[in-house]
Amino acid sequence: MQVQATALRQARRLLLAAAVFLLAGCSTLIPQTVGLRTGWPAGVPQQVELAQVPFFPQDEYQCGPAALATAMKFAGAAVQPQALVEEVWLPARQGSLQLEMLAAPRRHGFVSLRLAPTYSDLLREVAAGHPVVVLQDVGMMLPQWHYAVVNGFDYGTGTIYLRSGLNPRQEMPFSYFERTWLAGKYWAMVVTAPDDIPVTATESRWLEALLGLGRSGEHQAAVRGYRAALQRWPESLPAAVGLANHLHASGALEDAAGVLRSALQQYPDSVVLMNNLAQTLSDQGRHADALFVIRKAEDPRNPFAGEVRATRQLIEQRMRGQM
Repeated sequence: MQVQATALRQARRLLLAAAVFLLAGCSTLIPQTVGLRTGWPAGVPQQVELAQVPFFPQDEYQCGPAALATAMKFAGAAVQPQALVEEVWLPARQGSLQLEMLAAPRRHGFVSLRLAPTYSDLLREVAAGHPVVVLQDVGMMLPQWHYAVVNGFDYGTGTIYLRSGLNPRQEMPFSYFERTWLAGKYWAMVVTAPDDIPVTATESRWLEALLGLGRSGEHQAAVRGYRAALQRWPESLPAAVGLANHLHASGALEDAAGVLRSALQQYPDSVVLMNNLAQTLSDQGRHADALFVIRKAEDPRNPFAGEVRATRQLIEQRMRGQM
């Protein structure tokens, strides 16, 4: 009997150890969900659902256009999924790549921002009113990549709400959602109007997103985005330069010069600001003022010495042409 009792105790210890091991294994598979249970993001309500987010059921395998249209429509774009198919759908892959998903909103004058790969940032954006496009692997045996839109969550029940596929309100446990999400390295993005900066955006990541918008030729949209950046980060030199560049490109030369002068009050030794102001003044026909400014920027040791020299040569050439 003693031997049996000892064996029974050993078996129980082994079962307990196995259970602990399995629980530990599960926690490593869903680390961010476990983290939410012990550290809910500060300031984020425990229940949010953006019921106004539209729903577009996907056609065949075209979840990318449907998810993107959902986020863009909510941000104010007049788009339908079919209009986005040619922009993001790759027939050879039977899907959409993340680069195309990020690029398409910029061609319509909206900003697309990839989020940091954290549950916290996803929840913060949804709580701030920004539905989040996510990439999931929903395959049972083999990978099956799928785009969906997170538009809500409930901490009490541990539920994520999604616009997904043919389901206008898919409910998914936090843990299961994380398992599908981590396969794509927690890829997520938001789409916003240029003057609606996502709450989790850093200065560098927002300005990087605006560079993509600027390359699409949407100068007026970029102006709105850089103005918003200066509202949030008033001392941002790159934001001031970007704003002036796009004002210049849109023909608002006096406004561009005003932005550059204001920035020079904060950064009086900035060669970039002086060079760009001189260029703008010369483009206005104010060549003498431009020459005065560019002379102050001349320094052969400066890494922008070549650009300064080219600007001065242009100004002097224009002045000779007026003689």
